Amino acid sequence: MQHKAGYVNILGKPNAGKSSLMNAMLGEKLSIITSKAQTTRHRILGILNTDEYQMIFSDTPGIVKPLYKLHEKMMDVVQESLKDGDIFLLVIDAADKESFEPDSELLEKVHAKLQKVNVPVLIAINKIDLIDQPKLEGQVDILKAKFPQAEIYPISALHTFNIDQLFQRLIALLPESPPYFDKEDISDKPMRFFVAEMIREKILEQYEREIPYSVEVAINSYKEEPTIIRIQADIFVIRDSQKSIIIGQGGKAIKKLGTEARIEMEKFLGQKVFLELFVKVKKDWRDNESNLKHFGY
Repeated sequence: MQHKAGYVNILGKPNAGKSSLMNAMLGEKLSIITSKAQTTRHRILGILNTDEYQMIFSDTPGIVKPLYKLHEKMMDVVQESLKDGDIFLLVIDAADKESFEPDSELLEKVHAKLQKVNVPVLIAINKIDLIDQPKLEGQVDILKAKFPQAEIYPISALHTFNIDQLFQRLIALLPESPPYFDKEDISDKPMRFFVAEMIREKILEQYEREIPYSVEVAINSYKEEPTIIRIQADIFVIRDSQKSIIIGQGGKAIKKLGTEARIEMEKFLGQKVFLELFVKVKKDWRDNESNLKHFGY
């Protein structure tokens, strides 16, 4: 049997469960997951290897209307992902009524793009545990009419319902190819990227309102020693008032943030971590081309 390899590009709106689904199929937490929209900002490749195949999942930012240059960069990533997929996997939140309306902006945008591709298209209706059977059947009918060439899979990424059936179909659809990456690789991103994302995940979970969306994290130092990994990171915000909120009264908030991020890192890295955090103000970084480039956008 010939070796198989290919890209499974995951698309959808913010908070549809794209990252949860990728992590579930990988058996590894690579993309951060929170209940807040716009959690994913970069294209993240998750690489699943066996002797028979290499499946490369591409988790993309959720499709949004750009408000800042940051959003424009995120949507550029989505556009790029529409060019190189061997399989496209559209994830739709079953509880998101807007996604199933006849004039749904998501369906119109994706439909126009996917009509031009000559590769398999699968649609995962996620979070079906939140709706009843008649409603699900109606959603399937809407999607069949809109995407007659697509295969539709009702799933729950959170409860891993029907994930295996979807996964087996993806394996079957992979084209014959040698591997694109070394068989030991689990992603195309360096370790610094993942530890920065772990800090940002804890910010998304711990702080409210505009704070998480105004924050970027940069790893200045990552030193591996025999018994410990020493990491120093800067947290950038856009206003002085936000810096005060991140730090908290007497430094309590940032201490909690650092502790939770460090615990997450130690689970991922399998080693003790010493984490040092600093908070800095960089006004309007979301609309500054050079800042965005520096942050890897």
